[in-house]
Amino acid sequence: MHVSLARLPGLLGLVVAIAAFGCGGHDFSPRTKTGDIDIYDDLFSVSVADELHAVAVGYHGSAYWTEDGGDSWHKGKTGSEELLYSVSLADSHSGWAVGQTGTILRTSDGGKTWELQPNLKVDEGSHLFGVQAVDASTAWAVGEWGTRIHTSDGGATWKDESLTIDPAHPMFVWLSMQDQDRVRSGEKVYEDVGINNVFCLPEPSQKCWLVGEFGYIFWSEDRGATWNRGEILGSVRMEPIEFEYNAIEIGEADKKQLHDFAAQIVDSAHLNVLVEPYASEREIATLGGKDDPSALFDVLSARLDEARSVLEDAGVLSDRLRMPNKPPWDYEDFLDDDPTFLDRYLEGRKAEKPLVKISVIQNPYLFTVRFKDETNGLIAGLGGVILRSADGGRTWNYEQMDRKQALFSVAAVDSRAIAVGEKGFVRVSADGGSNWSAPDAVNFPTVFTFMRDVGFDPQRRTGLIVGQQGKIMRSKDGGKTWSQVLPPPEADSAGRMF
Repeated sequence: MHVSLARLPGLLGLVVAIAAFGCGGHDFSPRTKTGDIDIYDDLFSVSVADELHAVAVGYHGSAYWTEDGGDSWHKGKTGSEELLYSVSLADSHSGWAVGQTGTILRTSDGGKTWELQPNLKVDEGSHLFGVQAVDASTAWAVGEWGTRIHTSDGGATWKDESLTIDPAHPMFVWLSMQDQDRVRSGEKVYEDVGINNVFCLPEPSQKCWLVGEFGYIFWSEDRGATWNRGEILGSVRMEPIEFEYNAIEIGEADKKQLHDFAAQIVDSAHLNVLVEPYASEREIATLGGKDDPSALFDVLSARLDEARSVLEDAGVLSDRLRMPNKPPWDYEDFLDDDPTFLDRYLEGRKAEKPLVKISVIQNPYLFTVRFKDETNGLIAGLGGVILRSADGGRTWNYEQMDRKQALFSVAAVDSRAIAVGEKGFVRVSADGGSNWSAPDAVNFPTVFTFMRDVGFDPQRRTGLIVGQQGKIMRSKDGGKTWSQVLPPPEADSAGRMF
């Protein structure tokens, strides 16, 4: 069960820097209706349609627009006070913004005015964290509880293609009895995972990607008609621990192997450990009788306990150990509604030899995915995580970062890349994301507040970064140099005009 940041506003403000409750110090007095910006709201997302037109959205339903490349900014009329997490323009006129409690807004005039669009996630109360305008009629939106919805008619209707659980899903056995009954009766039970961002390349490309909690990465080659799971690669491997028939003790050589394995991951908090028990065909036949499989369950449980004990002794915290296939001692509760439940479990635990498999679960919390072309992409995540793909998102590798602070967004132009995050954390790369360092103070002003998003126009000349207290940084040279354009010099540190 994941901890939804949207359901814990304090954590959301601390970690994601995108919750109203975490921002503090806001003035709730009536806002101006002239289009001028009187209070500089925290901004969480920016979309750059071209070198002149861009929109940024954020706290209190705020939407700022520019049509002169960021020289001047104005406040659009959204008619909403919900926090807006994401915005995406299909062109200089059309686009969408999404946010809390299923809020979807559409603009047809470059962000000056917005229209609320009804959708099923409003009734469910699910927060929407990301949106991608594919064209003026087509868009994807993603969010908590596995939300993945799609429109092809300008947002008049939204089709639900969210991640759901079926009886074969590994999390099915962990559902409440009520939710299990809902699954069996054909009702939707959503996967308890937040999807934070979706990104599609402009036409003629058909490629899209989305990322979220628990290292969730998906890629599509047909604009989302079908989705495939991406894989995060790691160098930490371990051979299975083998046992004799009906034996449970781990030998000294395997204990050493477990300690060596643990030493490689103990300081990488985003890596969890999957521990899976297997029995030989002989053990299943002799110990796992359908009338009473308790003898087999005892053996499998003891092997799991042995492996867990060694890993914990080696310094791996218990909350990082995952054992989804431990014996279901309450199997009889499932048989009336699911007669093949026990058979499926036993078949899934069968191996040539008795053993326990130990493997790494790539579990980073991922915020933003961006591709500069159909092959090369970057992902930014919690704890200073940067992932890089050179095969269109099928596989990803970790790149070294010098700090563990959250990185909220990343973008690349030619061989350059920039990543931004909490407390003014910014890093740049000159080789497409392989190596990262702090920017030169001459090229990037010192910032102490969070920077939530970075984006470039399709020609990769104008770049914008948005963040706390309405801060907007701009580059006119493809990300080589940056300067602050909002708030203006005459605003105080809280963003109020003198």
